[in-house]
Amino acid sequence: MANLNKTPGKTRRAEVAGGGFAGLTAAIALKQKGWDVRLHEKSSELRAFGAGIYLWHNGLRVLEGLGALDDVLQGSHTPPTYETWMHNKSVSKETFNGLPWRIMTRSHLHDALVNRARALGVDIRVNSEAVAADPEGRLTLQTGEVLEADLIVGADGVGSKVRDSIGFKQDRWVSKDGLIRLIVPRMKKELGHGEWDNTIDMWNFWPRVQRILYSPCNENELYLGLMAPAADPRGSSVPIDLEVWVEMFPFLEPCLVEAAKLKTARYDKYETTKLDSWTRGKVALVGDAAHAMCPALAQGAGCGMVNAFSLSQDLEEGALVEDALVAWETRIRPITDRCQALSGDYAANRSLSKGNMFTPAALEAARYDPLRRVYSWPQ
Repeated sequence: MANLNKTPGKTRRAEVAGGGFAGLTAAIALKQKGWDVRLHEKSSELRAFGAGIYLWHNGLRVLEGLGALDDVLQGSHTPPTYETWMHNKSVSKETFNGLPWRIMTRSHLHDALVNRARALGVDIRVNSEAVAADPEGRLTLQTGEVLEADLIVGADGVGSKVRDSIGFKQDRWVSKDGLIRLIVPRMKKELGHGEWDNTIDMWNFWPRVQRILYSPCNENELYLGLMAPAADPRGSSVPIDLEVWVEMFPFLEPCLVEAAKLKTARYDKYETTKLDSWTRGKVALVGDAAHAMCPALAQGAGCGMVNAFSLSQDLEEGALVEDALVAWETRIRPITDRCQALSGDYAANRSLSKGNMFTPAALEAARYDPLRRVYSWPQ
């Protein structure tokens, strides 16, 4: 079938709003398919926000498809096991039947994607904020400039102006718990004996609810996720209240002392956004703009990258951009919806504290292979 959107000899153009993981993935994938791509980042530079990040098999396969996997593997880490502790005693060790997974700093992943985008010739514009879009294929910048394109990708985060300018129906809710996310030195020598190369998910419910997700990113850097209810003023305070955290996790004191030095730390409550649709005309939403989710299953970025990559596949096949976007959402969204729902349920019930909670259902999104479009790993 002829592509009715494509005039012979004319390259299709995409305008991508947002320079995070999903936006960069969409830009790279479309560029590799022959699109003329311009990416808009409202900040003065391309940089990652946050601390550390988990990528599972699905996200790693996206990186392979983008030509960025080798760069990411260098300087990241796969722990021997995912261990869960309750009141400082181990209750489970999970290896996921060999399913690939990786921990890294967010800046490490972001740098690899930026470098790949630049190597391919993606037109990256900083200090360029998208403030509105319309389904006919027009993107309005804060300067007032209006850009016309065959495709608009809204990857501008949980507070997406692209999404809100069009009026997508949405449900948004905030959980009772939140996280302080930090990168600190590993301090392995100071920690002494112990399996400090593992991920260790440390839960305590008495005398107060506090959790530390201990996640080594590489030989030198450690990602700490410090969870406490929003209603706990000491557990949710930033910079961290060293006394209250050391009291509960005394064996991590060397790392917590380093964490207390970080004055730019912030406490973020878990947020979920669910839309009636991810597409409208020539506009597609990806990442947190479309499906912000609780971090319980560590799939927010992974699902966003998978969906952004999959977008380029369906656009290659679709006769009309509008039809291709509908087909893309129909094909790929159910995986994200199920992951988002289960992640929210796990967060609400603090289910991960039980151990052995990475069930086949919990690993569904992780097992998906976006390159082959199948579940390629055994349960």
